[in-house]
Amino acid sequence: MQELLYAAGLAFIIALLVGPVVIPILRRLKFGQSIRQEGPERHLAKAGTPTMGGVIILTALLVPVLFFVGNDAEVLLALFVTFGHGVIGFIDDFIKVVLKRSLGLRAKQKLFGQIIMAVALAYIATTYFGRGTDLWLPVIGINVDFGYLYYILIFLVLVGTTNAVNLTDGLDGLAAGTTTVAATAYAVIAMAFAKPHLAIFCVSLAGATLGFLRYNIHPAKVFMGDTGSLALGGALAAVAVLTKTELLLVLVGGIFVLEALSVIIQVISFKSTGKRVFKMSPIHHHFELSGWSETKVVTVFWFVGSLFAVLALLVLVISRSGGV
Repeated sequence: MQELLYAAGLAFIIALLVGPVVIPILRRLKFGQSIRQEGPERHLAKAGTPTMGGVIILTALLVPVLFFVGNDAEVLLALFVTFGHGVIGFIDDFIKVVLKRSLGLRAKQKLFGQIIMAVALAYIATTYFGRGTDLWLPVIGINVDFGYLYYILIFLVLVGTTNAVNLTDGLDGLAAGTTTVAATAYAVIAMAFAKPHLAIFCVSLAGATLGFLRYNIHPAKVFMGDTGSLALGGALAAVAVLTKTELLLVLVGGIFVLEALSVIIQVISFKSTGKRVFKMSPIHHHFELSGWSETKVVTVFWFVGSLFAVLALLVLVISRSGGV
């Protein structure tokens, strides 16, 4: 228990210390965020805010994890998936911000990188860690073997989670705050499945994102960019796979799911009927355009995310006690 607190505290402190070093560097390098013209008008004032701040989170995560559990194979795999997605995001940010190509990496290029991450995670987890190809079903608390279909599931979990977190990263502090909650919940889940080293990884992630919030809360001094959002999604997905709780991730990351669903619904509705269900997607922009302040949207989403996390833990308790 003490190691969990030390790891979280160390990650938090490192993020606080690294922020004032990294942010001026990003500003001098003119790594400023460009703002969507079709977005809420008040967001235009954010143009030029340093981005790629995900390096702060990754630095704060790496140090305590290596210090406390750097020799654990599962944790090293989680780090590989996290930093692998961070590299993909960094390249995407670099192309958009530095090379001034607004679309960044092409979809096929980003997908290729994510496939590599999914293959590595699936192969190592099932071959060397005895993860198997079974899927744990919450509530009823049983495992069902999906065979080769499980590898497709891992890919969908990784791609879905990374893109969902990326979509959530649209307001100051929104993605960082919801990830702090989700990572904390996954620390509890990891302990419940007797994986204390993964729990240390999770609390370090929570501490890092919480420390990053010091500079990302409204008005943000830095954005995490795809460097951060893709890495955070990769981290949560990796922990879900390694704890066999891929389906529980849907609840833990309920806010991310809602954000992604709002985009899917909006696209399907507009293409099929020419009408929009939301004033703008992802859904956090809908509430902004409905008159909510940015801080109110973020605060409410944090609260709802916390409710999802508590619900996930209740489902875990029910499942572990014998199901329904």
